[in-house]
Amino acid sequence: MVQVITFGCRLNAFESEVIKEKLKAFSDDIIVINTCAVTGEAERQCRQMIRKVKKENPSAKIVVTGCSAEVNADSFKNMSEVDLVLGNKEKADIEKYLAVEDGNKIQSGHIAQDDTIDAYMITGFEGRQKAFVQIQQGCNHRCTYCIVPYARGKSRSADIDHVVSQVKLLIKNGISQICLTGVDLCSYKYGLANAVRAILDEVPEVEELSFGSLDPAAVEDALIELIGENKKILPYFHLSVQSGDDFVLKKMARRHRRQDVIDLCRKIREKRPEATFGADFICGFPFETDEAFENTCRLVREAGLDKLHVFPYSERAGTAAAAMEQVDKSIRHQRAKILRDLVKG
Repeated sequence: MVQVITFGCRLNAFESEVIKEKLKAFSDDIIVINTCAVTGEAERQCRQMIRKVKKENPSAKIVVTGCSAEVNADSFKNMSEVDLVLGNKEKADIEKYLAVEDGNKIQSGHIAQDDTIDAYMITGFEGRQKAFVQIQQGCNHRCTYCIVPYARGKSRSADIDHVVSQVKLLIKNGISQICLTGVDLCSYKYGLANAVRAILDEVPEVEELSFGSLDPAAVEDALIELIGENKKILPYFHLSVQSGDDFVLKKMARRHRRQDVIDLCRKIREKRPEATFGADFICGFPFETDEAFENTCRLVREAGLDKLHVFPYSERAGTAAAAMEQVDKSIRHQRAKILRDLVKG
């Protein structure tokens, strides 16, 4: 029996469905841990899960894949519980690596440097009515806190015909709600608005269309127009904001400023007054003073953000921010709690 345990983002959730379908024919006892590397805590939880499942399933073959397996392969190799470590590129061919025993515990370190993207199409999504659909992979930006580009490679996109065919297949198999996802969704090569329009025009059976995280610096005016025109687009939008202070945003190498977030929320509300917004924030990033943190709190109120994903800043080796002067960890956690409490109740 094959089990897949997923950590992290919606893209990982989609890829876990791919893994399940590719391994349907395997009769061996295999447990795949699809890891996340976005924070040190995420990686710790992955290790904890590996130890837990091995203890509960001592005869199972443990395969570790995903972003942590890409950027920190040796650490997983050194875990006695782990049988095979696959990077993100190798993840797409997991069935091949499991079918051949070549003695190498690690198959990693070959992140995508070209424009190709795995074209495998899933047929369902864990019996749910909502499915995540990958339309984009990788990232060409280098936010100073982020390890993901080093784990996912350069930006690449599925063509629109493939995306439409994937949605049609899911609709045929009973999925009525679609969420488009990617590492950097707004950098979709063929235009996110074009993909949305094609899906809505060619697959009228879609009842609801939504998005993963959107970059406030890159949301197209054409997409905002579509949001206003088509009520099948879910009026909830999650933004990758990270800070409400312009100096901190600059040090993060983000492409937007705080006013861009406010303006984007206003523009969308003008088209869809019922729209609600969520956002990702990092608390305690280097250079975040008390004043800078207060600017973040004010942005939540000024932009009218209703749902927050808040993370204390976590140093990731290999990123530029890891070499900067750090804010005390207790302050990071304290600020994270304050920010979360802003939208409680």
